[in-house]
Amino acid sequence: MDSTRQLKYSKLIQKEISDIFQKEGKSYYGSAFVTVTGTKVTPDLSIVRIYISVFKTPGEEVIKNLYTHSREIRRKLGERIRNQARIIPELEFFIDDSLDYAEKIDKIMKDIVIPPEDKTEE
Repeated sequence: MDSTRQLKYSKLIQKEISDIFQKEGKSYYGSAFVTVTGTKVTPDLSIVRIYISVFKTPGEEVIKNLYTHSREIRRKLGERIRNQARIIPELEFFIDDSLDYAEKIDKIMKDIVIPPEDKTEE
């Protein structure tokens, strides 16, 4: 269970990272459509795990490009939150596959065939 402080810090970082990606994302990952779906901060606020959803290109390629530019992204994040945070966290990027998982479950549920109930009385 995350503390209130972690949740607030996580939402702040998610908002700022989303804004950075929206304004300057093409230089980090090209023409891919990237959405920040969530963030999770460690209890000591030193590491943030950023979950992204990728459209149009392979996710592994986008993650590789983001790790290549992570120092620059962290610096820009630091410029934005320097008055609100004591520590600028290290950034870790992950592919959020929850949409793929939900789609898979939905397909399985649609493919289930339920036989009609027998109405024979005994």
